[in-house]
Amino acid sequence: MGAGKTTVGREYARRKGMHFVDCDHELEARLGVKVATIFEIEGEAGFRRRESLLLDELTLQTGLVLATGGGVVLNPENREMLMRRGTVVYLNVPPRILWERTRNDKGRPLLQVPNPRERLESLFRERDPLYREVADIVIDGGRGNPSGMVRHLDQAVEEFRKHHAHTECRPG
Repeated sequence: MGAGKTTVGREYARRKGMHFVDCDHELEARLGVKVATIFEIEGEAGFRRRESLLLDELTLQTGLVLATGGGVVLNPENREMLMRRGTVVYLNVPPRILWERTRNDKGRPLLQVPNPRERLESLFRERDPLYREVADIVIDGGRGNPSGMVRHLDQAVEEFRKHHAHTECRPG
């Protein structure tokens, strides 16, 4: 949530000549409503069901850079899909920076609470170990510009692939 997945993913895909999909934006396009509206009508559980179905579809594609929603890792089945079907990159950004980036964004349903900063820190504590569980690559982010993060990501992916060339090839 606010780590830069869409910005970095889109630029990485462009540089590599790959297709880019942001899961949240794809859900919005397919349903014709914003994520906040899905949360409002169906609750978080309904949103997460839709997110999992879309993830199952998208992770079967090749040549795709996929930016998932921040909470996709909460579902063990989603984590298994991610680990089996692609090279998973975790953009690790400290909660204080996530707060700076998201504090004025009214389109983030999970932060529409009395103490959004505390909620963000709680989400980070809950999700960070799950991201690390599925991640093939962890990119520490925060203050760097997106272009620098993409360069760092490109180097990390190349290094990962060199070391894993002998293992089963996974799409992504």
